Amino acid sequence: MAKIKLTKNELKTQRDSMARFQRYLPTLQLKKQQLQMEMRGLDQLIREKQDEEQEARAKLSSWIQLYSEPVDLAPYAQVEKLITSFGNIAGVNIPILDDLTFIEATPNLFETDPWTDEGIRVMKQLTRLRVERQIFEEQHRLLADELRTTSQRVNLFEKVKIPEAKENIRVIRIFMGDQQTAAVARSKIAKGKSA
Repeated sequence: MAKIKLTKNELKTQRDSMARFQRYLPTLQLKKQQLQMEMRGLDQLIREKQDEEQEARAKLSSWIQLYSEPVDLAPYAQVEKLITSFGNIAGVNIPILDDLTFIEATPNLFETDPWTDEGIRVMKQLTRLRVERQIFEEQHRLLADELRTTSQRVNLFEKVKIPEAKENIRVIRIFMGDQQTAAVARSKIAKGKSA
């Protein structure tokens, strides 16, 4: 604990500090709760995207054997444009997926197998799901960083700053009370000597 001055000015400073900490603490606690709620929602969305991806892969496994010969579908499922913007949750800027478009390339119907269209559609679906999941994971990471910082501040205020200010106020009051008592005693002694 830092050395404090035992004066009226320091008492006022400590009272002001404690009032300021107590005023900001509820705001920080609400921010912490909001971040925790948002992170729970993001956890759910990430799980849903993972489940959708696994489901699409499971459906894919029933006819993937048709691709026993190597076929390059990448040119038909290439991302043309990925547009993201930024949103704000509890003071944290997070990326939001606005649009994901693929290059429109149609395979030659005479040179490709009939199931190529379905393969391209599934590749696009898997790509979209992966991008959405990565955006949600980035949002989760950013919110987790902010939650850690906010939790540290809440703990600092609750467990350190407010108790420290209360203790400083108590010590200053005791000292000032002792000084006042000593002053009264000195005045009585001086009065007794003069009489």
